[in-house]
Amino acid sequence: MPLPSFFDSSLVGALFAPDIQGAVDAGLALNLPAASNDDPRVALVLVDMQVDFIHRDGALMVPGALEDCRRLVEWIYRHVGRITKIFLSLDSHYPSQIFFSTWWRDSAGDHPPPNTVISADEVEAGHWQPLYESEWSKRYVRLLETRHRKQLMIWPFHTMVGTVGHNLSPSLYEAVCYHAAARRSQPLKLSKGSIPQTEHYSILEPEVKVADHPQGRLNRALLQELDEYNLVYLAGQAKSHCVLETVNSVMRELAPRPERIQRLRVLEDGMSSVVVPGIDFDSMADAVFQRHCANGLTFTRTSEEIG
Repeated sequence: MPLPSFFDSSLVGALFAPDIQGAVDAGLALNLPAASNDDPRVALVLVDMQVDFIHRDGALMVPGALEDCRRLVEWIYRHVGRITKIFLSLDSHYPSQIFFSTWWRDSAGDHPPPNTVISADEVEAGHWQPLYESEWSKRYVRLLETRHRKQLMIWPFHTMVGTVGHNLSPSLYEAVCYHAAARRSQPLKLSKGSIPQTEHYSILEPEVKVADHPQGRLNRALLQELDEYNLVYLAGQAKSHCVLETVNSVMRELAPRPERIQRLRVLEDGMSSVVVPGIDFDSMADAVFQRHCANGLTFTRTSEEIG
């Protein structure tokens, strides 16, 4: 399928008002069959393709994300007749959350700057003190280390609800509208990351479960819906965090059904890793992905045909 005439690849990563009417009109003009008739059924899961992660001036811009976005947008246009449904997650934050500086201060009363790693030992020693939910916070950092083998990272404020940085990148938004109109397929938006007491990288579950929060447990309804597709493509930002943890969640849940893992496709040129001085997140992510590939996960590229 050729790229639509309204699409300008040079605008990927730019802030502009999406031409929704133009995208819808162009999609309708294709006269494609409704997605409900697809065989095979193909899902595209896009993780956190938001301004703050993709655009050059984004609050937590991921190096390489702009080029990833351009490839994914063009992939949607080229394969609009094959993609059954698009799933979109939105990282959605508020100012006081456990991974922001507002939650912590040191013995001198100073808040940690972005990219600070907070260890359980430092918290227990009183070097870092939680300003909210003290007992939970102390248990949380210890659980991260013992159960999840990671430490709490303080991030810059990003994808804050109500800000421009929270929005989908405009070029992607147009592509989603184009697909929705062309295939009579409603995209599904998934909000995550708003639980104050926990990180929430995976679109399926938070790092530590919060029983009394609606998003605090595994999203089995989403897993069941994705199970209805013959192929599930995944991409987005960031490879090292939200895409990786999403894949981790899926692989854990599908471990009893290895035949279903065969339908997963990760678009390796549609994701990039967060860069923080002194931490090689990309190599860490690659090591985990390699283990998943040994268990049946398939990596592919946007230049390859669907299948």
